[in-house]
Amino acid sequence: MNLLNKKDYKLYSNFLNTLAKYLNKFYFSKLNKTFMISNKLKGKGYDPVTTSDKAFEKFIRLKIKKKFPSHQVIGEEFGHKKSTSDYTWVIDPIDGTRSFVIGNPTWSNLISLNFKGIPVIGLANFPILNKYYLNFDNKNSFVFEKGKKRKISVSKNIPFSTIKVSGAFHGAVSLKQQMKIPKVLKLMQFPTADALSYSHLCEGKIDVVFQATNKIWDIHPLMPIIKAAGGIVSTWDNRDAVNAGNILVSANQSIHNKMLKLLKPVSK
Repeated sequence: MNLLNKKDYKLYSNFLNTLAKYLNKFYFSKLNKTFMISNKLKGKGYDPVTTSDKAFEKFIRLKIKKKFPSHQVIGEEFGHKKSTSDYTWVIDPIDGTRSFVIGNPTWSNLISLNFKGIPVIGLANFPILNKYYLNFDNKNSFVFEKGKKRKISVSKNIPFSTIKVSGAFHGAVSLKQQMKIPKVLKLMQFPTADALSYSHLCEGKIDVVFQATNKIWDIHPLMPIIKAAGGIVSTWDNRDAVNAGNILVSANQSIHNKMLKLLKPVSK
């Protein structure tokens, strides 16, 4: 379903395309230095947030406010700026904060534009890797890498027998529960790197990605990119991924249906 007209897709995708470049300049000029870390869970677990997370989100919010002052904004670090607008920007300033903390280059800036609650345009920007992913409408996703733009698509015709699978439970599925899904465990042969894994699926480098406990800012920005690249996305119990939670992404519907069946014992 095409929720935006051609003119609006162009307006907002061009904004995100430019913002990706600004984000990279901002990081290397202002944030590529020592940062402070705190734990949101304070002794009840570990959920790190850094001064860079907050600086990125403030920077993104400022750019949105300057261009689209009436729009709503939801960000991981600074909550929901409400308005009567049908447009809402959803921001994860640093997806993969743990990777950021230890110097792993797979962290990213994630931003989606939602129209009436549905993600329609998404950006996944990887400053250290010098690349970003962006959809320009509901049928065309691209990767911009080292100054070059390339259209991307999933491996649509890959048979289930040869799929590459990446999965992460993030502590949400106990060892006892994992014993109920031995076929899934056997399929998990490739590492998971937060948003980069979903992005790699859009390029056809991997065919199934599943992750537990995604928040809306983890998955909304990836959803339009995935769908425009031909991928299928839902929760493990086959609800709309706009709900977030445990997320499954597949290269085609047949593979998706088989993975849903395999994950069913732990999908409740």
